[in-house]
Amino acid sequence: MKKKILTGLAAVACGFGMLAVTSCGNSDSVKVGFICLHDETSTYDKNFIEAAKDVCEEMGVEAVFKTQVEEGAEYDVAVELAADGCKAIFADSFGHESGMVKAAKEYDSIQFFHATGTKAHTEKLSNYHNAFASIYEGRYLAGIVAGLKMNEMIKNGDIQADEAVMGYVGAYNYAEVVSGYTSFYLGAKSVCDSVTMKVRYTNSWFSVEKEAAAATQLIETDGCKLISQHADSQGAPGVCESKGVPNVFYNGNNSASAPNTYLVASRINWRPFFTDMVKTVTENKEMDYDYVGTIATGSVELMELNTNLAAEGTQTEIDAAVEGLKNGTINVFDTANFTVGGEHLTSYTVAGLKDGEPETNVIVDGVFKESFYRSAPYFDIRIDGITELA
Repeated sequence: MKKKILTGLAAVACGFGMLAVTSCGNSDSVKVGFICLHDETSTYDKNFIEAAKDVCEEMGVEAVFKTQVEEGAEYDVAVELAADGCKAIFADSFGHESGMVKAAKEYDSIQFFHATGTKAHTEKLSNYHNAFASIYEGRYLAGIVAGLKMNEMIKNGDIQADEAVMGYVGAYNYAEVVSGYTSFYLGAKSVCDSVTMKVRYTNSWFSVEKEAAAATQLIETDGCKLISQHADSQGAPGVCESKGVPNVFYNGNNSASAPNTYLVASRINWRPFFTDMVKTVTENKEMDYDYVGTIATGSVELMELNTNLAAEGTQTEIDAAVEGLKNGTINVFDTANFTVGGEHLTSYTVAGLKDGEPETNVIVDGVFKESFYRSAPYFDIRIDGITELA
């Protein structure tokens, strides 16, 4: 089976907990297994779980969920799901990949799928697949919302132009997080020229305390006027709500929890992927090594805008940007729109993307081709205007 990128967004995580098992659907139907790092208290895992439940119910298959599966424990859980009769097995955390590959090699009659992984295109197993989506498109749109809010604050005299500083709570300094916060910044920069951004890492995918502490530092110490995140708890939004600081969330509409500060959120819609995944076993459908959904395929979404807080004209700007992303007139990582050390990049190489090619130049016709050679993000460039803090 040839590797093929459908068109070209993780999330990853690390955690600990007791294994929890739930199932839904007709027990006489085809079974599909889902391995989750956390449970629905994590916005990241909740996004997968809700999509999986919806798709499996619609397609008449039984979904078996195993949650709180720490990284390193996935192989044993995959074997349990295989023994339970699952015809397809999915895992949602980056650190689950080794065990999933091992299980795929031992159970070649079962289809295995893994979000945010990097090995499918090199392992070349007919029953092992990586999946992600071009979430950088969604974060770019969310960045436009943030940049317009900054413009409004400047216009109203709430801040000076040089005080248009955004804060970003990142889990780890992985390419996935760097790609996400850079696309968010570039969206903001496209409408607010003076905007800059500061990033603090928590070194955890899910920690209410650490994320709240990082958001507090960004606001109180670093002078940030708006906060976004690539981390999975309500820690940062809770701080923003208590301090009256606008917040851009991830993986869900947060207006109920933070009605006064929630602006918007982006997320991956996993329903199109899960639909294709189920079809691999119910209709003998083939799937490529790497699956990349986009805004055009419905796999990337911007959640409902909080019009009570967003700047006037924001929805019009969003609509125009969505059309630009779909028709190709907007490329998020167009190298004309950012610099590194004051210079525009003309080439940038990444290892491990092509067979027989130690490094691949991923800048083509002036655009960094993110999630093109594999599904998992590989944009790890630190651009001007963004400062990583300790």
